[in-house]
Amino acid sequence: MHQIQTHIVRQLPKPIRLQEYGVGIFELAFTKSALKKALKKDYITVNGIIATSSTYINGGETICLSILENSIPKTKLVFKLDVLFEDEYLAVIHKPAGILISGNTFKTIANALPQNLKWSTLADATIPQPVHRLDYPTTGLLLIGKANSSIRELNALFKAKKIKKTYYAVTLGKMQPKGKITSAIDNKRSQSNYTLKASVLSKRFGILNLVKLKPETGRKHQLRKHLLSIGTPILGDKNYGIDNLILKGKGLYLHAYSLKFTHPFTNKKVTFKDELPLKFKKIFDSI
Repeated sequence: MHQIQTHIVRQLPKPIRLQEYGVGIFELAFTKSALKKALKKDYITVNGIIATSSTYINGGETICLSILENSIPKTKLVFKLDVLFEDEYLAVIHKPAGILISGNTFKTIANALPQNLKWSTLADATIPQPVHRLDYPTTGLLLIGKANSSIRELNALFKAKKIKKTYYAVTLGKMQPKGKITSAIDNKRSQSNYTLKASVLSKRFGILNLVKLKPETGRKHQLRKHLLSIGTPILGDKNYGIDNLILKGKGLYLHAYSLKFTHPFTNKKVTFKDELPLKFKKIFDSI
């Protein structure tokens, strides 16, 4: 048996791809990955015609999602999240280590958001959705959209590189005071800038560094790959570490520390920060 959800498109200033507009409009497929899967399986129609990833929306269309009920989660995820900021348009949360942003598993940030955030009163309110990603073991700030319009605007800000992200990491080995790493990732231009903030001697690892990181591009695992490429991998990185120098049981020492951008609806410049984890402070007791 199928469950059907319908959405009528409001007037739009310009045409937009369905796979961009449709993110967040259906409870049954509200993440970008879930929407793409629904399109591939022909679950979505526009004005009665099966939609594809190349379908454009102009305004006024009726979008219908039909999905098998046995593929729909029956229970809500009860998982407490720390909400650092929230208004009608967006939210900023702390992502803990050891949980996926979204995906086929039940325990994800995306599935926990509806139980942790207030429903927006905006006309185009939708199920809250992450608008960028953090790796499974990474902690720190995660930006959430709470309405279709804000999700689109935040995605546009990321695409235009108008959201500035700062990370902190603990790395192994001697580093220069500051530097720029430009090695390509997946044959694409990539750049990460770093500043050395503190160093301590370690019997096991030689030198441990507290490093401030500012990625200029957003490739998958970029910071982890870049730091390994210069011989200073992140402490606790099982995938991009040095075999005999991998710390086990403490997780990855990479933290998304700050987000800085102009709020797309209030036009106010905002900066959000998430305090460094305790495990960082145990190494560098001066911070």
